[in-house]
Amino acid sequence: MKLVILLLAVLASTQAGVYLDRFKEQYKKIHDASNGYFSKEGVPYHSIETLVVEAPDHGHETTSEAYSYYLWLEAVNGYVTGDFSSFNEAFANLEKYIIPSYQPTLGGYNPSSPATYADEKDTPNEYPSALETGVPVGQDPLFNELKSTYGDAFIYAMHWMLDVDNVYGFGNTQGQCEAGPSASGPSLINTFQRGPEESVWRTIPQPTCDTFKYGGTNGFLDLFVGDNSYTQQWKYTAAPDADARAVQAAFWAVQWAKEKNALSQISDTVSKIAKMGDYLRYSLFDKYFKKVGDCVGKNACPGGSGKDSAHYLISWYFAWGGAMPDHGNWAWIIGDGAAHFGYQNPLAAYALSNVDELKPKSSSAVEDWATSLARQLELYEYLQTPEGAFAGGVTNSWKGRYDTPDSNLTKDTFHGLFYDWEPVYHDPPSNRWYGMQSWSTDRLAQYYYVTKDATVEPILKKWTAWAMDNIILENGDFQMPDHLVWDGVPPEIHVKVDIHTHEIGTASATARTLAYWAAASGDTAAKDFAKQLLDALYKYADTKGITIPETPDMYNRFEEPVYVPSGWTGTYPNGDVIDSTATFIKIRSFFKDDPDWSKIEKILAGGDIPEFEFHRFWAQTDVAIAFGTYGILFDE
Repeated sequence: MKLVILLLAVLASTQAGVYLDRFKEQYKKIHDASNGYFSKEGVPYHSIETLVVEAPDHGHETTSEAYSYYLWLEAVNGYVTGDFSSFNEAFANLEKYIIPSYQPTLGGYNPSSPATYADEKDTPNEYPSALETGVPVGQDPLFNELKSTYGDAFIYAMHWMLDVDNVYGFGNTQGQCEAGPSASGPSLINTFQRGPEESVWRTIPQPTCDTFKYGGTNGFLDLFVGDNSYTQQWKYTAAPDADARAVQAAFWAVQWAKEKNALSQISDTVSKIAKMGDYLRYSLFDKYFKKVGDCVGKNACPGGSGKDSAHYLISWYFAWGGAMPDHGNWAWIIGDGAAHFGYQNPLAAYALSNVDELKPKSSSAVEDWATSLARQLELYEYLQTPEGAFAGGVTNSWKGRYDTPDSNLTKDTFHGLFYDWEPVYHDPPSNRWYGMQSWSTDRLAQYYYVTKDATVEPILKKWTAWAMDNIILENGDFQMPDHLVWDGVPPEIHVKVDIHTHEIGTASATARTLAYWAAASGDTAAKDFAKQLLDALYKYADTKGITIPETPDMYNRFEEPVYVPSGWTGTYPNGDVIDSTATFIKIRSFFKDDPDWSKIEKILAGGDIPEFEFHRFWAQTDVAIAFGTYGILFDE
């Protein structure tokens, strides 16, 4: 009898099955030090390879997105092994390196005057954008509540980007400002501040602490904001979908730890992630806390009070910063009026409003997240096309400056928010990539699996049918939709698939979406389709993960001009000069030492873009999680 009990205990603690075995295989590759997914500090790189230009402009940067996937990976590993210590370790690394510890003057923040207004412009060459003190802004209803709850003036959220190897040399390591190229440890870094046409190829990366040591006379500040004088300052930006994914990962960690009688292992970590969810509410508010709904005219649209500046959707970003301690005692916080459907996370909103272990401590947080959950579900319905896919998003601030939208966008608004088929960025259009579909619908399917919310069933049924109709599965191989083309406005928006590709991460995310939908609905066709997708992916396994050669369609842009105002001159820590002759590669000369640079030289000499192999952390972990999820749901 004792032997039987022992065997049952072993079986319970270490799960087995074809797809769980594939999870373990992929997990082992990701954690194999020789494969290079992590830095010496244990920080997950965006990619093993360094010559990677996407949202991060170097493969050995990382993002809050990567960290959120790391947490999710370790939550699945906790289910498989019964040991959740790696989940705790992942969060400890996240907290150490990407939640900014240096916020010295946030105590000087005035929630009655959150920030000074500045227009968002259409193109980078319209910057810097002047600060306008006369434009009304609203009141921040969160700061005092959060300060009272946690006892300090601090934003407990992930900054979105780390220069893990300090390639730029700013040396904005935790607790240090511009320590320079010799600084050890990951460096916090900023980029993207000049409107929707500022693709990665047109950016001017900057430090998170700008003490005017690098850049020009005023550091980098006067490239972005027009003012009479400039103050040395620190500033951070959150990508809220990543913080929400961290909450989502914690939700599953809680469920699985309960199954394994191991909840006590992760209770401290989960309470910290609940705290992150408390601060994540800044993503639910208009950029300048203006009143939400029919907000047209920057001077005419009033500032909000209380929660009437909340749209309750997970927006593209929120940001905060302030003066360096010797240069003033003031700070600012902004939200964002634009919300992309691809960033919504109903499972996170459900967890923060319904799961005891993840309910934030602030008095109004649970109510806010309950409202957000309902609003997010409405948004999916509002943006769903007759075909099944979801259109872009909505905004409270047309063109980022409260302009008057076209008349056809004012007829059927969403709680007074205007439809935008490409919210936030246009190069490339933000809803062209199919991955937004699989990312967001996966969360919706997880929410449905957990709650069986009947309002979600017809939405998912339509989307999964569209996805299966537009994915090519032939001879054990696959092609995913990639570029989507949109036409019309709500309630008549239509979508077509323009280009198909071998996209690893979107294939695994779609398989996981279909698996959750099948497990909840009994749709056997979706279950079989998910299995076929995962089996097709597994055929591309190599020693480092799942890899399919690809041709990056924008890798002919290394010599693209980067706008710098005439007469403005500055330098990077390595001596690269920033002036009106700047190009992407001129201000990133370090790429010329990259082992793959010869491929770029051939492109710039007029050759075709060759194939590259990339092992992106998010995609490799997404594959592992998809294997694990299918195994959890269906392996016997």
